[in-house]
Amino acid sequence: MRKLLYALAATTLLLTSWAHAAPELRSDHPERYTVVKGDTLWDISARFLDNPWYWPEIWHVNPQVANPHLIYPGDRLALVYIDGKPRITKVATSDVVKLSPQIRSEPIDTPIPAIPLDAIGSFLTDTRIVSPDEINGAPYVLEGEDGRIITGAGDRVYARGEKPADKVGIFRRSKEFRDPDTGEFLGLEARSIARGDVVRENGDVLTVNLSSSNEEVRIGDRLLVSEDRRLTTSFVPSSPSEAIEGQMISVDGGVNQIGQYDVVAINRGTREGLEAGNVMAVLKSGNLVRDPVTGETIELPSERAGLLMVFQAYEKMSYGLVLQASRALAVGDKVTNP
Repeated sequence: MRKLLYALAATTLLLTSWAHAAPELRSDHPERYTVVKGDTLWDISARFLDNPWYWPEIWHVNPQVANPHLIYPGDRLALVYIDGKPRITKVATSDVVKLSPQIRSEPIDTPIPAIPLDAIGSFLTDTRIVSPDEINGAPYVLEGEDGRIITGAGDRVYARGEKPADKVGIFRRSKEFRDPDTGEFLGLEARSIARGDVVRENGDVLTVNLSSSNEEVRIGDRLLVSEDRRLTTSFVPSSPSEAIEGQMISVDGGVNQIGQYDVVAINRGTREGLEAGNVMAVLKSGNLVRDPVTGETIELPSERAGLLMVFQAYEKMSYGLVLQASRALAVGDKVTNP
């Protein structure tokens, strides 16, 4: 079913959002390419196309290859022309496609993802956007076993509040997001610290065994229901269905400059029509200059300086991964339809 949805999504893209544009091949594109471990669809597309996010438009499904929408390390890709249009297709190892019945084999390795998942894994599986009431009303850590104030995986902690579930995530209140133009509250980031199991209840005091942790658990950290989100690897690049303009309002890690594969938050979400897979252009804000004649301060026009793909969309805001950056980007830079 997942493969069918993937195929339908790609077909829809071909017939709608990109019907007006044609992808341009790089002047130094290869005729053949063998997929290696660590590749992503974005990387491979960048070898063939000037604009890699157009890859669904030139991807050709070969019916003679099992699971044509999944690409594995060791697979061989070929650039072919069908009805005069360039297409990238997965070919058999022998480079010969036989139409007669044949045995199909499946690689044991896992398929390559569309984008580097190690850059966004924690956001897909744990970190989430919540309301202040949700996190303020959640149980909180009192202390660790033997009075310890810092604990981790393998330790036991005590918390106070109503048990949210048998399996819980331990979260820490992080960034509060507001729209830089209107001041509207957009959401509160709850950063994942650890996971655990509630093994005992004594009134409103909970005993929790920590099964894993990526940071030290501290007094005051909150317990929320552990969401076993399925890690999505099949992002299909698409243009937003509506005209959208927004800003990058935060960058993960608190760095000053934003570059390729940085995770950013933007002040637009599902209510504006954004969804996972949407690609946005990043416009670098123009410099402020003084008019030598009138003395006025003039802002120069913004210039396109990168691309990002939305991988997690909430109602009022979204997370995106910067896929291209021709220059250093910064919080406050605009995002818009590509």
